[in-house]
Amino acid sequence: MKKLITTSALLILFFNLSVFAASNSSSKTKGWWNVPYPGTFDTSQLVNEQAFIRVKGNKLVDEKGTTFIFRGVNIADPDKLRTENQWSLSLFEELKDWGANVVRLPIHPISWQKNGKEEYFKIIDQAVIWANSLDMYLIIDWHSIGYLPDELFQHPMYDTTKKETFAFWKDVSFRYAGVATIAVYELFNEPTDQGGRAGKANWHDWKTINEQLIDVIYAHDKNVIPLIAGFNWAYDLRPIKQHPVARKGIAYAVHPYPQKAKPKVKSKQNFFDLWESVWGFAAKDYPVIATELGWVSADGLGAHIPVINDGSYGPQIMEFMQERNISWVVWAFDPLWSPTMIKDWNFTPTEQGSFFKKQLQQHK
Repeated sequence: MKKLITTSALLILFFNLSVFAASNSSSKTKGWWNVPYPGTFDTSQLVNEQAFIRVKGNKLVDEKGTTFIFRGVNIADPDKLRTENQWSLSLFEELKDWGANVVRLPIHPISWQKNGKEEYFKIIDQAVIWANSLDMYLIIDWHSIGYLPDELFQHPMYDTTKKETFAFWKDVSFRYAGVATIAVYELFNEPTDQGGRAGKANWHDWKTINEQLIDVIYAHDKNVIPLIAGFNWAYDLRPIKQHPVARKGIAYAVHPYPQKAKPKVKSKQNFFDLWESVWGFAAKDYPVIATELGWVSADGLGAHIPVINDGSYGPQIMEFMQERNISWVVWAFDPLWSPTMIKDWNFTPTEQGSFFKKQLQQHK
């Protein structure tokens, strides 16, 4: 008898759960025929008519054909900043005061998934409005680390899929088509196979997937600059010597942190020679944007490979990039994400923050 009652109870529970699941699924699709199509960004909210930045040969130029160099900073993921009550116009005003003409938004897949695209678009919309009001540009960065063709990634915060990545750029390029403030789409932050731990990187596959992403973007908007990274965590561009990405209007990204180059003798010329051979050469034929760079002392906050340096890196990398018209965006304007540019939310500069602030203000 006891067994019969237990079995009956289980059957009732299973029935109730099945009904709940069916009704819950129904609530998600109820009235699906009335769900509107996605909308584009309302440009009437913008106060400045900014020039589109375009690719001309190996340079970035404005609409008058004048060479344009992006000089700016990375902020933390906007969702992180919003959660910490630091997402505001005043943050962008501080960046403008430092001399930045561009802000990179590192959008992590986990952050995008947590919010959903409609909610995250509200955050990006705010960035567009604030940046436009201050005549600054934006780089939208799909901030994943790993090897997308194999869908293997360095940490759960970077986990994504090919489908999600394509959908992200499809939706972003549709929403912000024709918005000059968003100048650059960085297709994938740092491709790496982690020494084979995330599969085996193959340039042909990586080249193909980037070309397909660019085709999706260009189908919606041809007024943006697709930015493509090389292997070794966005450091090695040597494969493009023989097999460049076969699309027009593109630029290449590099993250030349100090410990990436490892000369036997640490002289300026030896660093220059190594940088030139691995990524600097690309600036002869294409625009190059160093979308992450920076350093921290060995005993500094968050010191880790490959960003540790005694400070000699700063002047050297700036000289190298200036000689080649390479744009640059420092990591990171946040007191926690190392190498940090600020010590606190009073915007007290760190060692590298002080150095790069002087560099930025030379071009205000």
